[in-house]
Amino acid sequence: MFQTIRRRLFQLLLWFAAGSVVLVLLFRWVPPPGSMLMVERKIESWIDGKPIDLKRDWHPWEEISDDLKVAVIAGEDQKFAEHWGFDVPAIRAALAHNERGGNLRGASTLSQQVAKNLFLWSGRNWLRKGLEVWFTGLIELFWPKQRILEVYLNSVEWGNGVFGAEAAAHHHFGTSAARLSRQQASQLAAVLPNPRVWSASRPSGYVARRGGWIRRQMAQLGGSGYLQQL
Repeated sequence: MFQTIRRRLFQLLLWFAAGSVVLVLLFRWVPPPGSMLMVERKIESWIDGKPIDLKRDWHPWEEISDDLKVAVIAGEDQKFAEHWGFDVPAIRAALAHNERGGNLRGASTLSQQVAKNLFLWSGRNWLRKGLEVWFTGLIELFWPKQRILEVYLNSVEWGNGVFGAEAAAHHHFGTSAARLSRQQASQLAAVLPNPRVWSASRPSGYVARRGGWIRRQMAQLGGSGYLQQL
């Protein structure tokens, strides 16, 4: 019986590995129809009894403002073009900070955030983190950096029920993702750590200051010229 269970578990793992590889390869070219985070938000709304209207409109790389692309990198992952999915020094710094107590600090790269938002669920348990490592590795192996950022910008949460750059641009500024100004882009990037509490269109003092910091970082990265590295 033990050998049978072990064999079936092994087969299940093989099927999972093969299926996840096929799915990641498919999304290398095909726009993902949604994300697990969107499913999670919908389920939460059913449980809470608070209906939520999910807004998302996929737009390709060419139809998203370069300022938004650079702003997200400046605010979330300035080593995006250099690492292979994991910013090891940032992870070590976050672990050291968390050991000292206080507010927990994360060190997720854009690649890790894509893996989590697209395929997994929220939470900090070891199973989810292990799966995040697996999917991050697959994404980095099969997708170019430009594709990773394109999927991120079309999947990330920017408010209650607001997913992706196009929906965020319309929701917060009444414009399209292609027409976002540098300041608007920086304010959208500024709220990413807490998009359901902070507002890009009605920024608090902290969000406004963070947006200013992101604009300075964008200039230091080289502006849209940075994107040539992807």
